[in-house]
Amino acid sequence: MSTEKHNITLYCEGTPNPLKISIALEELGLKYNVRPIKLFEHEQKEQWYLDINPNGRIPAIVDTDENGQQLKIWESGAILQYLVDRYDEDHKISYPRGTKEYWEMTNWLFWQVSGLGPMQGQANHFKMSAGGDYPYALKRYVNETRRLYRTMDKVLAKNPSGYLVGDHLTIADIAVWPWTTGYKYCGLSQIDEFPHVKEWMYRLLARPGFEKGRNVPNPHIYLKLNELPDEELKKIGKERSGWVQEAMKRDAE
Repeated sequence: MSTEKHNITLYCEGTPNPLKISIALEELGLKYNVRPIKLFEHEQKEQWYLDINPNGRIPAIVDTDENGQQLKIWESGAILQYLVDRYDEDHKISYPRGTKEYWEMTNWLFWQVSGLGPMQGQANHFKMSAGGDYPYALKRYVNETRRLYRTMDKVLAKNPSGYLVGDHLTIADIAVWPWTTGYKYCGLSQIDEFPHVKEWMYRLLARPGFEKGRNVPNPHIYLKLNELPDEELKKIGKERSGWVQEAMKRDAE
């Protein structure tokens, strides 16, 4: 594991997309600084942060290149690709560019950022924070999330290694894992419906990189949320609903 000093700063909060990056950094053994973002105070919309990520979302990282110039990388998939391209020479969490496994890994990375994340995120919203009942929308997004979990479950069942790609951990697994830990919050009542996903999820949790990375910058909450009854989950969602509605209003303006 590398102990070389790096100049990486991670801007984050303990939500699924930033957790991908802290887990990847820990798995690579990279030194990095953490700058928590106060989401509920809309700090991600302040100009200093928009100068880093003009989209006003988390995560983002700032690094320096070989010439000392500052690099600003945002969008979680882009950050994962950057980290392995620059720092994963031994392919601890990737495969050599151009190989069959490399492209399979890339398939799953894009599957997560374009499919699982958006669909589960919308299911989260209409299940917990929409401020009303929207049966059609909830059914659409929960069912699509279920289909995506089923897709992953079938692939994991076929791979003897138990990983999404090849014979070892990759950024594909890292990208997907933080979302699966919040399955109940989006309306999937239990993970037992997807036994191979469940086994994969808890096996990865046993890795030191996952255990440390999932608790950046705060203790990981999603697995604990799965243990709560629906009434308590809905209470949490209702408490966040005001912030969600305010954020939507700000974005619309």
